[in-house]
Amino acid sequence: MSSLSDFVVPHHDGSELYLSNSAPKLGEKVTFRVRIPNTYKFDHGVMRYYHDGEPRTGYLKLGKKEKAESWWEITIPIINPQTKYRFLFAGEGKFDWLSAAGLQHHDVHSNTDFQLIAKPAYPKWLKDSIFYQIFPDRFASSGKKILPKWAHEEPWNSFDKSKQNWNGQEIAGGDLKGVELHLDYLSELGINGIYFTPLFPSRSNHRYDATSFEEVDPLLGGNEAWFSLRKATKKRGIRLVGDLTSNHCGAGHYWMERAQSSKRAKERGYFYWDKSFKWGYVGWWGLKSLPKLNFASKALRKEMYEGKNSIVKKWLSPKFGISGWRIDVGNMTGKLGEIDIHDEVMHGIRKAMDEVAPNAWLVAENGDFVANDLAGDGWHGTMNYQGFMRPIASWMNKGAKLSGGFQGLPIDSPMITGTQLVETIKNFNGSLPWRALTASMVLLDSHDTPRFRTIVSGDRERHLAAMTMLLTYPGVPSIFMGDEIGLEGTSGDDTRKTMKWDDRSDWDLDFLTEVKKLTALRCNEDA
Repeated sequence: MSSLSDFVVPHHDGSELYLSNSAPKLGEKVTFRVRIPNTYKFDHGVMRYYHDGEPRTGYLKLGKKEKAESWWEITIPIINPQTKYRFLFAGEGKFDWLSAAGLQHHDVHSNTDFQLIAKPAYPKWLKDSIFYQIFPDRFASSGKKILPKWAHEEPWNSFDKSKQNWNGQEIAGGDLKGVELHLDYLSELGINGIYFTPLFPSRSNHRYDATSFEEVDPLLGGNEAWFSLRKATKKRGIRLVGDLTSNHCGAGHYWMERAQSSKRAKERGYFYWDKSFKWGYVGWWGLKSLPKLNFASKALRKEMYEGKNSIVKKWLSPKFGISGWRIDVGNMTGKLGEIDIHDEVMHGIRKAMDEVAPNAWLVAENGDFVANDLAGDGWHGTMNYQGFMRPIASWMNKGAKLSGGFQGLPIDSPMITGTQLVETIKNFNGSLPWRALTASMVLLDSHDTPRFRTIVSGDRERHLAAMTMLLTYPGVPSIFMGDEIGLEGTSGDDTRKTMKWDDRSDWDLDFLTEVKKLTALRCNEDA
């Protein structure tokens, strides 16, 4: 059992409080600080760091002594793009290592070392951002519903939870004008960023099967509705982030149509052709509807991110004005069997963004943190599923039975103790740089997971406690539309229910009030 003394320990992280410069240039000197309770006794404080791959050490010196704690520090020149380091406290019967995974009473591996990256700082606006995730077909409608031939109409206020065999073609009619009509609601909620799931034309309600990356889906109002929304959000100080499927497109994409019409078409090289599939090509997860993109094609790289008018760059331009990209299944992009050009594609996307919008955010969907992807030249951050969402849900869970497994596990949501929660979070935090943690999206749920209110079996107090953690945790908080009013859902379309704007009898208005207090706290307090 832990005692109070276990928590009164030295502390360091990669924030400006503990580093004189968290984004230095090579050759600059940086002062590293450790905050140590005066009750924690030791004879020697040492910093161990890597210099050209070889470990070096230096003694900490007392910088400032206060009533309850003291600040110890050391200054060294930064000569490598990545400096890994940790601290040793010895004497007084101690042999303690302090790394990003916390204080350990034994020798530790360098894979949990703190990491200082000598690269330009990440977008500063992330620190003050609170995002709201919108699934466009289900948030709000302007009343101008268009129903294509492939779609089935779904009534807005009578979403059928009992319906079986959802196939992604149920259209409720949400559009961008509907979003614009409710911007005051989002501003009052404390939102200053919107993350949209894909807005491109497609043959589904989720739009991850794009038929073009060049325009906004006419079902959502097209580019005209986008420009109107962008103008309105800019006035309110709300940033917009898009969702790009770099891993695949839709079977109806014009690239695929051209590739299938002629073996001489340049688009032929955009895909992996395999006769073992009856449709002749490799699809994501073996799906015919989602052909996987082959970035060995120079022409595809040019269209997607390298070219002057590439997709990545176009939407970041002042004309379209997004503030960043969320990359769908970023961990799988550029990978197929023995083929692995993932790093090349990831770095290429980042380079393209830096060329036209160096202040833009690049966040990837990745169920597992991959530290190498977050070391400076790749993704700024990821969607923090395993380091935050899953442990919080497992700790708060009241035994909910969730169909289809839980966040990558073939079982229902596990139930863990508070100690296990802390150890899990420390373990994941210890694998990546502080800047990557603070640039990652922090969330309780999304369109791909059960609703958090369902995970806690409708327990408002647990949901509020989790929302408090979300809005006080390092990173970029994102609230999935409807979470603030207590919407529930188990999986798939059940989690993507419509917002009932003209019938708020099911809204948890008391919870909404508390969430507004929390967002105000996050916005107004510099912690």
